[in-house]
Amino acid sequence: MIPHIFITGATGYVGGDFLHVITAAHPEWKISALVRNSEKAAKLISEYPTIRIVAGDFDSVSLIEEEVKDADIVFQIADCDHTGVASAIAKGATHHTTDRPCWVIHASGTASFIFEDMREKTCGIERTKEYNDWDGLHELLNLPDDACHRDVEKIILAAGQMDPQRIKTAILSPPTVHVHDLSDLFLLLGEAAAAGGGNATWGNEGYYLSEMGSYAWGDVSRAIAQVACEKGYIPTAEVTNLEENEPVGETLGYGSLMWGSNSRGTSIRARKLLGWTPKRPTLLEEIPGIVDGQARALGIAALGGFKSLTSSDALMSVGLGVAL
Repeated sequence: MIPHIFITGATGYVGGDFLHVITAAHPEWKISALVRNSEKAAKLISEYPTIRIVAGDFDSVSLIEEEVKDADIVFQIADCDHTGVASAIAKGATHHTTDRPCWVIHASGTASFIFEDMREKTCGIERTKEYNDWDGLHELLNLPDDACHRDVEKIILAAGQMDPQRIKTAILSPPTVHVHDLSDLFLLLGEAAAAGGGNATWGNEGYYLSEMGSYAWGDVSRAIAQVACEKGYIPTAEVTNLEENEPVGETLGYGSLMWGSNSRGTSIRARKLLGWTPKRPTLLEEIPGIVDGQARALGIAALGGFKSLTSSDALMSVGLGVAL
């Protein structure tokens, strides 16, 4: 049977990359995508003429419920903090039967691990706690209620716990990982679902991390400054430390929450069960291209551009699937 796929977030960064991957790998699959405006829909159709457009947004709960009711596999790759979308998906999945279960693959994020820093309002303090999705699965399924994304994850988990024979759920929680490697893992889970579950685990054992190594944002900033200096975009590789009383949030967006908190996790389940192996360049390896790309976006040239490039400019453009 050819599976019917329903995707949210298909015009976003992660969802858009995955849409490219899934259509290339399985042009025979029937794919419907939730799109919130006609301009995005037109662009999507021009690239993927066989895609069925579902006109609606995250608040179109009745529409989403109906689409999930008709779909075999659901990829929720949109807003991982939108409880309305999660509830609509969970409700739509209840219409399925044991003969035709609903496979729900939900994209979350490892900002759920930073609750200690959020509680204590700490920044730049190293915490050695590390989560993993194999023998540490119980911790992932029972993160505290004040953890980021936890309210949505609880909705997805509860849907699978209600009737595991009719509703099969998987949560994919990525940190900063190359988006192509992330799409590969989404595809592996989708192919497992299409095969009736495959080698993947689902429900209470269906929680997957997707790291490809660890790093500190301070090291990333210093590497960006070094590359930008070597390329002639900035006069020195020296970086400036932002003190706690400075407007970090205004300078770096998420500020201390993103760059000063701790989120450590190890991906075992996808590697062991699905043979997933990230093989794209690491974040540090991508920095030269990122710096050049940001320089072009800012309209500057080496040694004499009309606008200076700072390490925070380049840092904000890191395009490797940051999923907080």
